Amino acid sequence: MIRKYIKEKLSWLLLLAGLQIIFLFVAYVDSSIPFLSVLYIVGLNIMVCTAFVFLRYHKETRFYQRMCAWDEVYDLSTFKEANSPFERMVQEAVNAQTERYRRESSANFQLLEQEKDDLLSWIHEVKTPLTAMQLMIERLTDETLKPKLMYEWLRVHHLLDQQLHQKRIPFMRNDLYIEMIRLEPVLNKEIQALKSWCIPKRIGFDVDLAVEEVLTDGKWLGFILRQLLTNAVKYSENSDILIQSRETAGHTVLIIEDHGRGIDPKDLPRIYDKGFTSTTGRQEGAATGMGLYLTKQVAEPLQIGIHADSMLGEGTAFTLTFPRKNDFLRITGM
Repeated sequence: MIRKYIKEKLSWLLLLAGLQIIFLFVAYVDSSIPFLSVLYIVGLNIMVCTAFVFLRYHKETRFYQRMCAWDEVYDLSTFKEANSPFERMVQEAVNAQTERYRRESSANFQLLEQEKDDLLSWIHEVKTPLTAMQLMIERLTDETLKPKLMYEWLRVHHLLDQQLHQKRIPFMRNDLYIEMIRLEPVLNKEIQALKSWCIPKRIGFDVDLAVEEVLTDGKWLGFILRQLLTNAVKYSENSDILIQSRETAGHTVLIIEDHGRGIDPKDLPRIYDKGFTSTTGRQEGAATGMGLYLTKQVAEPLQIGIHADSMLGEGTAFTLTFPRKNDFLRITGM
């Protein structure tokens, strides 16, 4: 701060130094003026001016030091009353700008909340005709057209489901209910929902659950499994999807393994990035890049570790590692 203060007052300091030099120059060229006396006065001026600068330094920089320590939040209680007119100008400007940002932030937050509520309401309204469409598709007798329509219906259904949960994720900590959940009913529900995709592609499921219960939130676990199973079915053909659970180092581990096209090794570090759709099969245009991103966003508050292993052309295995029972308080305390 001392360097900034000297730089700020440099013009005044140069003026004082210039005056002292002029006094010495006049005494030097005018023999009628005692040079030593003027030199003594100049030295005294320098001492007084130096002491004055250091004394004023603490008073004049106190306000700006508080500004540097300010964390730029809307709370201005850390600002004390300004002492000089210029300091009051700065304080008034900061107060006015902060109040303006506070109003704008509040208005934008309300608009976002309204937009979120409208979108959630719209999604719930759309689900009604979607359910009706599903019933009509199931009544079709054309076995060629029926699976195609059901495939497209399921795509729309999953996209709406993703959008619904994406809007809920920022507030999911308020909606957590951690308990021991049986894996089999949750898996069966998600597998049953994908039946219309699996039959035409000749995809089956091999389920082996050595550990039948996990500590988590059942609703959000269903969403995670939905994304992973949907990806496994989407990128597989004429093969079984292996689902197995076991206990490792006190943790329950759930593995979902497919034998589809796999993931390019260079893409693995980016599969959880928002909007990333991989570098293989980009011409298909069906991927949104949101499934695994949302899965990661949901897994973190639940303290579920997620890891992917894959070989291009051979398949992909996702491993979910659930927290131990003694982690229960840490999860529910969030």
